[in-house]
Amino acid sequence: MSKEMKRYFFIALGFGMLLLFYYMPPLAPAIDPMGKSFELTQAGKAGLGLFLLAGIWWVFEVIPIGVTSIAIGVLQPVFGIRPAKEAFRDFMDPTVMFILGSLLVGLAFTQCGITKRVAYKMLVVVGEDTRKILLGVFVLTALLTHVMAHTAVAGAMFPIMMSILALYGGDPERPSKFGKALFMGMAFAAGAGSICTLMGGARNPAAVGFFKEFTGQDVSFLQFSAALAPFGWLAVFMVFILMITVFKPEKLVVPGLRQRAQTELDKLGPITKQEIFVLLVVAIALCTLIFQKFIPALQG
Repeated sequence: MSKEMKRYFFIALGFGMLLLFYYMPPLAPAIDPMGKSFELTQAGKAGLGLFLLAGIWWVFEVIPIGVTSIAIGVLQPVFGIRPAKEAFRDFMDPTVMFILGSLLVGLAFTQCGITKRVAYKMLVVVGEDTRKILLGVFVLTALLTHVMAHTAVAGAMFPIMMSILALYGGDPERPSKFGKALFMGMAFAAGAGSICTLMGGARNPAAVGFFKEFTGQDVSFLQFSAALAPFGWLAVFMVFILMITVFKPEKLVVPGLRQRAQTELDKLGPITKQEIFVLLVVAIALCTLIFQKFIPALQG
């Protein structure tokens, strides 16, 4: 079966699961331990089918994730799960807009060159020792996830790490331990660092949103970070120890890396007005989030 045929198959499978649950005969009510009965309505059955459709499309990546997200909103009124007004209101929920903002910060950092500038500066500082390079990459990755989505951080760090690996050298047919530690550790560090602030990933504001919905209690930017940042940074350093233990680098140094990083940094030139503007906007946004706890007028 060709790749295109597989794509059409999973698109059809997703729709098939939605229609299967939508037209499924009524099921027996669920009964909780207290004896309360919960009937699965027609909208509930359709909701389960829509959940499976989204899962299949996301897992097998048959269409862009954004298109799947929009389809979830469109199909809800079509199959009577929720009225259109309620279904589309979620797209402008503060949590969703916060996630969008975090992704846009990542795009801005990457497009204007801030990520490259910071990464090359880090390499100039840590030098050519492989263990320091790994620690520097992990710490920088975790720091960047404090202000932008961890997926955007990974995408921005990838080409820089490819340059590091090229200078490290080795057998192209046999992946080096240093390369494994570098890329796997970066992914783990991004995940660990992303729990430190609300901007690290979509799950953070989503979790806070659910918590407020269930308990009525709001969690501020500072409260979230104070509770989770210690665990996040502990995990980052544990990742470093794990990587240098399991994938101990074959070489102690990467010759020429500091000079290469300095050359690339020099190519970027002095900091531009565009970079200053992006940093200023992000700083204002972060200050607004942080000082909401002390200045009630900012909460709106």
